[in-house]
Amino acid sequence: MVVRVEADKLSTHAVTRVWNIHDFCRRQRLCQEEERRLTLIFGDFATASELLYNAKRAPRWRY
Repeated sequence: MVVRVEADKLSTHAVTRVWNIHDFCRRQRLCQEEERRLTLIFGDFATASELLYNAKRAPRWRY
């Protein structure tokens, strides 16, 4: 079934935020290896929740 959607009736706010993986890794200060791993999993773009749940971060506490 095909339904025509008028552009002026679409909502301007998105329910889920889609991130560029390079920008996400830069903002979260992730290493190049982690950026490469996320790019292999998702491609160039992924939702914020996918990236947050799958990003591996090194612990930041002191020994």
